Amino acid sequence: MNPTKGILCKVTALALFSVMASLIKASAPHVPPWEAVFFRSFFAMPVIVIWLWRRGDLKTGLKVQNPMGHFWRGFIGTTAMMLGFAALMILPFPEVTAIGFASPLLTVVFAAIFLGEQVRLFRLSAVGFGLIGVMVILSPRLTVFGAGAAETAALMGAMLALGSAAFRAMAQIHIRKLVQTDQTSAIVFYFSLTATVLSLLTLPLGWVMPTGRELAFLISAGLVGGVAQIFLTSGYKYAEASVLAPFDYVSMLYALLIGWFIFSEAPTAMMLAGSALVIAAGIVIIFRERNLGLQRGKARPNVTPQG
Repeated sequence: MNPTKGILCKVTALALFSVMASLIKASAPHVPPWEAVFFRSFFAMPVIVIWLWRRGDLKTGLKVQNPMGHFWRGFIGTTAMMLGFAALMILPFPEVTAIGFASPLLTVVFAAIFLGEQVRLFRLSAVGFGLIGVMVILSPRLTVFGAGAAETAALMGAMLALGSAAFRAMAQIHIRKLVQTDQTSAIVFYFSLTATVLSLLTLPLGWVMPTGRELAFLISAGLVGGVAQIFLTSGYKYAEASVLAPFDYVSMLYALLIGWFIFSEAPTAMMLAGSALVIAAGIVIIFRERNLGLQRGKARPNVTPQG
C-alpha cells in the first residue's frame, strides 16, 4: 500500500476525465451524445487492452463468472454516459459536474434498497442534507410555467444530468456485486466492450459525419478516457477506497477551471452554494463509512472460533 501514490493516481484520473468531458462538450453542438459514447468507448479499448496485456491479465483476467452481470453493468453505465454527454450539450460544464455529485448520495440509498445494506439515521440525514444541496443547484432550472425555449432546454439538461447521476449510482451497485466474483480488469474491459456495441445500435437514431476537428476531439476523448480509467483502477491498488473517496470532489475544481477558461462559463452563486452542501454531505458519509470499516476491523479479531 502506498496512499500517496494512490491519491496521485486518483487526482490524475479525475483531471483526465475532466479533459475527456471537455473534449466531448467541444464536439457536442454537432455530434449526438450516442455517437460520442461510441468514440469514447471504442478508442479507449486499445489503451485498456495494452494495459491488461502488460499486467498479464489479458487471458486469465478476462474470465468471468457472471456474464449477464457485466452486460447489465455495461447497459446501465452506457445509459449514464449517454445522459451525461447529452447534459453537457445544454448546461455549463461546472453545473453538470455539480449535479453529478448526487451519484454517491444515491448509491447509499440504492445500496439499502437493492443490497440490503443497513443505513442508520446518521447517514440518512447526511444523504438528505446532500439532496437539499442538489435541489439548490437545480432550483434555477425548475421553471415550468411561462418558461421560454432556453429555460425549457436548461430544465431538460438538468434532468439529464440528474438521470446520469442516478444511473451511475446503479452502476456502482452492480460493480459491488461483480467484484465479489470477477476481477477488476474484467469489469473495466467488458464495460468498454459493452458500451461500444450498445452505442453502435444507436445508428438508426441518426449519426453525423464529424468535421476533422470534431473527429480529433472524439478520438482524443476515447484515448484520454482509457488512460484515465487505468489511473483510476491503479489508484485503488495503492490505497483503500475510503482514503481516495474524498478526492472525488477535486473534479469540481477542474470543472470550474475548464468551464471558466475554455468555455467562458461562470459559476452562479446558487450552484456554488448547492455544491458546497452536496460535497459536505458526501465527505460526512465517506468518513462515516471509514469509521464503520475500522470498527468492523477491530471487532473481527475478538471473535473466538467455535468448535
